[in-house]
Amino acid sequence: MGKYASARNFGFGKNLDYAGREALRAYYADGHFGSVAAHGDRWNQFAQWAKAEGIKDLSKADQQATAERYAQHVAARVQAQDIGIQYGQNLISTVNVTLAALRGDDQIRVSPSAVVGERSQVRTVAPGALDRERVNQATAALRDAGMPRAAAVLALARDFGVRREEAVKADLDRWRREADRYERINVQEGTKGGRDAPRWIPVGVLQRETLGSAMTARPVGSRNLISPHETYAQVAIARDSELNVARAILHAHGIPGYHDARAAYACERYRTLAGREAPVVTGERPGVEQRQSDAAARAVITQELGHGRTEVVSSYLGGR
Repeated sequence: MGKYASARNFGFGKNLDYAGREALRAYYADGHFGSVAAHGDRWNQFAQWAKAEGIKDLSKADQQATAERYAQHVAARVQAQDIGIQYGQNLISTVNVTLAALRGDDQIRVSPSAVVGERSQVRTVAPGALDRERVNQATAALRDAGMPRAAAVLALARDFGVRREEAVKADLDRWRREADRYERINVQEGTKGGRDAPRWIPVGVLQRETLGSAMTARPVGSRNLISPHETYAQVAIARDSELNVARAILHAHGIPGYHDARAAYACERYRTLAGREAPVVTGERPGVEQRQSDAAARAVITQELGHGRTEVVSSYLGGR
């Protein structure tokens, strides 16, 4: 039960969007900022749909029937190719999670895959950030808009293959020392699941330039892109954070997000290691005579991207 005087929406507030976000914060005990932000943004779409359906107080509605109707609405958007299968599944998953947070139980649930279908983990569209001129124009536009850290994160993702959090939290001083000493850097800060296995990324002239630009973009008194008085969430997760506000500029330049730049790094590394374009670029799977070099390239890229299974890199490179 919520903590507010109004009994509407299980006591979390009169406004359904607000109530869901408050319930999520309580559900995650004021932690997991990324999960709360992602679910919160997707819950907003449900709240808008519910409002159009005349639902103001979810606690007085048939929640199972409501969730199922919304799932069919999402399925229709997927079928119309308005959104992808993966995003459709995420929208439905968010309703499951947020209803559990609001109700205090998990009795209401809709199967995302049963409604919108199974999603494919194989990339079929070449990343927009593979075009370096497009990335250069986007980073210049971000700097002109007063968002140098967003520009740095985009460039670091493109040239080092790092995730958004890894780019923001990277100890840039250590990176510089390692680049000078070893001509490669070891990604350690902000890794998924706190993984600390060695993850060395080669450093060439281009990477040195990108690293230098990132160091000029960092706040005074910090080794990374987070100011001493800020949190990671304030820089990258909050709705009005620099990295989220910057997404509009990325989209305007044909770059879906920072992760797209990471996929572009993988495709470029594949070209270097295998001697040909990645399958997602050519639209063709490797032939029999190419399978050995394909497997070798994927093994290296898997390690550089910080994954544990080679199969995962199909979501960057395309099928094998």
